[in-house]
Amino acid sequence: MKKFKYIFLSAVLIGFTACSEDDYDYSPTAEPLPELTTGSLDFSKYVAVGASFTAGFTDNALFINAQENSFPNILSQQFAFSNGGSFTQPLMSDNIGGLLYSGNVITNPRLFFNGSGPVGLPATPTTETTSVLSGPFNNMGVPGAKSFHLIAPGYGNLAGVPVGAANPYYARMASSPNATIIGDAVAQSPTFFTLSEVGGNDVLAYATSGGTGVDQTGNLDPSTYGGNDITDPNVFAQVFSGLVDGLTANGAKGALANVPYITNLSHFTTVPHNPLSPANPSFGPLIPTLNGVFGQLNQVYAYLQSVGAISNAAERSVVFSSTEASAVVIKDETLTDISAQMIGVLNASPTFPAFVESFGLPAAAAPLVANLLGSIYGQTRQATSAELLVLPSSSIIGTVNTTTFAYLQSQGLPESLAGQFSVEGVTNPLADKWVLLPSEQLAIKNATDAYNMTIDAVAASKGLAVVDFKGILEEASATGISDSDFTLTTDLVTGGLVSLDGVHLTARGYAVMANKFLEAIDMTYGSNFIAAGVKANTGDYPTNYSPTLQ
Repeated sequence: MKKFKYIFLSAVLIGFTACSEDDYDYSPTAEPLPELTTGSLDFSKYVAVGASFTAGFTDNALFINAQENSFPNILSQQFAFSNGGSFTQPLMSDNIGGLLYSGNVITNPRLFFNGSGPVGLPATPTTETTSVLSGPFNNMGVPGAKSFHLIAPGYGNLAGVPVGAANPYYARMASSPNATIIGDAVAQSPTFFTLSEVGGNDVLAYATSGGTGVDQTGNLDPSTYGGNDITDPNVFAQVFSGLVDGLTANGAKGALANVPYITNLSHFTTVPHNPLSPANPSFGPLIPTLNGVFGQLNQVYAYLQSVGAISNAAERSVVFSSTEASAVVIKDETLTDISAQMIGVLNASPTFPAFVESFGLPAAAAPLVANLLGSIYGQTRQATSAELLVLPSSSIIGTVNTTTFAYLQSQGLPESLAGQFSVEGVTNPLADKWVLLPSEQLAIKNATDAYNMTIDAVAASKGLAVVDFKGILEEASATGISDSDFTLTTDLVTGGLVSLDGVHLTARGYAVMANKFLEAIDMTYGSNFIAAGVKANTGDYPTNYSPTLQ
């Protein structure tokens, strides 16, 4: 039967071919790929300069497998099909991640997904910062480096690491204590270079700290060296122009990457502004009581509006829904501080002592409670969809703020009442360090736009390729970005593009980035990496690393 079936099928195919020989062509239709051509491009000495992305930082750490999957290393593998030379990296000692300094842990191990969320690897780092490596290194990506750090002598001085005056990642690879990152790169006389994510850390530290200048990220991309303020665009312009001048001084060609809107990353888009669900047994039953308390304050806001002290009482009013998720309560330092006015109104209210007694306190405690309520809620409101909550806030919303708890107890409140008024995002307003306000987001956007204007102008003046990393991230966050058979988004854990820390890319994300560099190189210099099929196969790169990888 098998033989008969195949003979019959052959007869059918012959019949169709005979009937319409001109309309059916059963020869292979895929055309052979063209040979790779790179023209005058010389990849014999490729040097990559940048920060965390260049280094391969992922899952909140740097480790061997991540470095091997860094986009510059992936690029070097494609350059090897032309005239590319060897590509060396300052490899870590393990796949645990994290750093030691004289045996003490100074940055933590990498994150892994435990089935419910990102958690730290339960292991101890083995990479000792004081064991300085012998270079030079083609990969000059230094996690945490801001634009001006690339030209700063002493940024790799081991003596400065314990006091935050130097970067431990650069300290273990610097050619000398007084060396500069750009100096070590230029000294290698690169024939081709990439200069990427310069400017990213110049706004990232400000963003991850909620615009406060206070780091809340643990050791996430340790960009605190030099403070968390946004770098002045004029300073950036001067530094960036100098970097490119140095890298092109001997005629090297290269590719630059612009700066994305980092607020599109999952570090800023994962935690909703309204995570308080009435179905939560720890929150839902308390809603009537909470609304009773805030109802008193809402009346104060309404009165202050009526006398002209504030313009919009509704903006400050807090109401928790019993049918849908409610927004967290935040401190908004852009609001007029009306603490003194609130205290005055509460103390003058004839019904306030009875309200105080409803909490089991004596009426004589009314002035104390008025002072506490005024000081806590003088600049507060519920968050809106315009706010962005940073990823670490997910672990503190709904928990008791121990500092507030201790303070309220010190003011005479009993333990139970102090605890009730110390719940983060509910009765204890989320501090600004957990929230990016619209004004802070605008400051980040304006700086990023200014940086990108500089990058575009410098690239045009030097005839360099530019990777539109900003556009790539916008596309990924809006609709997803496709590469090979994969569509990647910025969703945390499931999106495939952004790693578990919510800021840096996965290995697959870095493969996509490498391909985008190849596209830009083809477009600018007339090579044909993409057309020739000389590119990274994104499916070969993981989106998560196993916790057993150490």
